[in-house]
Amino acid sequence: MSWNESGNQQDPWGRPGQKKPEQEQGSNQGQPGQQQEPQPNKQTEQGPPDLEDVFNNLMKKMGGGNKGDQGSSNQSGLPFGKLLPIAAVIGAVVWAVSGFYTIQEAERGVVTRFGQLNSIQMPGLNWKPTFIDEVTPVNIERVQELRTNGSMLTQDENMVLVEMTVQYRVEDAAKYLFSVTRPDDSLKQATDSALRYVIGHMTMDDILTTGRAVVRERTWNALRDIIKNYDMGLMVTDVNFQYARPPEEVKAAFDDAIKAQEDEQRLIREAEAYARGQEPIARGQAQRVLEQANAYKEQVVLNAQGEVERFTKLLPEYKAAPQVTRERLYIQAMEKVMKNTPKLMMDGANANNLAVLPIDKLMGKQAQQPVELQQKFANPVVAQPQIQPQPAPVQQPTQSVEQTESTRKGRF
Repeated sequence: MSWNESGNQQDPWGRPGQKKPEQEQGSNQGQPGQQQEPQPNKQTEQGPPDLEDVFNNLMKKMGGGNKGDQGSSNQSGLPFGKLLPIAAVIGAVVWAVSGFYTIQEAERGVVTRFGQLNSIQMPGLNWKPTFIDEVTPVNIERVQELRTNGSMLTQDENMVLVEMTVQYRVEDAAKYLFSVTRPDDSLKQATDSALRYVIGHMTMDDILTTGRAVVRERTWNALRDIIKNYDMGLMVTDVNFQYARPPEEVKAAFDDAIKAQEDEQRLIREAEAYARGQEPIARGQAQRVLEQANAYKEQVVLNAQGEVERFTKLLPEYKAAPQVTRERLYIQAMEKVMKNTPKLMMDGANANNLAVLPIDKLMGKQAQQPVELQQKFANPVVAQPQIQPQPAPVQQPTQSVEQTESTRKGRF
């Protein structure tokens, strides 16, 4: 049976058991003696609906009607009760899906449960209960940089303009978020404090010239000590000392002083280079003199040994014939002496007459020493000893003394 043919037709927007207006109108027409109400025209039906009626009907559907209509409200709440589990399941699925999140490779996820630190999540796909846990990703591999500069007072009460940069990264993500309120600002203040402390314990000349590396090293050590006490979860990777210059009013004088110090260092380096170049030469010369001295010593020793050996060989001959050996030694000595003189000596018929002829003056030449003699006297070199051949045994002389004297005169 269709909806229109049923006897229990109800108005879908009315109360349970309430008939449609058309049915009420038909029933009123079928009852005699009752006055029929005028039907509204089509223009009236097409007007805007009453908002109060719509709101009341909605409240009735939701079970919020009058107290006297409790039975009807319970009957209308049945469809809403069936939809509630479906809505709960859909909400649970959405809640579960919304809890998935991803942590990048260079990050660490700091998980807080109801505002309290719970755990640290590693990179990858993770899940958290939404509205219960909150995840804050922190990059621990990115190197950040902060810059600090300003006018600072030195130990000798001079003003100097200094600038320094600090490179750092996050070492502990949990301490970085919860140990200090603003760790970056705290690090900047700690850097400024450490730099002022170091500058205040150095002179201006050292800061502007040779103490730049010292300022960098001391500032780095002081900064590490400060942030260690704060426990900010930061690690300082590098400290760069950018520049240090005097105020503009005295900059020209300081530039001259710096230039003079640079010239001093340059001259020192040149002197050291010259010394390094001359030192090997001097050592070589000293070694050469030592070698020459050792060679001369060995030569003299060998010559002495040769002379000893020669006299050792000559001694038996001298013992055998002393007069002949003496004359022979005398002749050899005179040959050596007279070989280097430019004069010629001749003895006459008589033994008392001796003629000396200056050959160099007769030839019209000045007496000059030979080049070989000059070289010999400049660099005296002792000749190697030569062993004289052993003389043949001398027989006893049978000649007279007069013949011997004539033979000697003939040699001269």
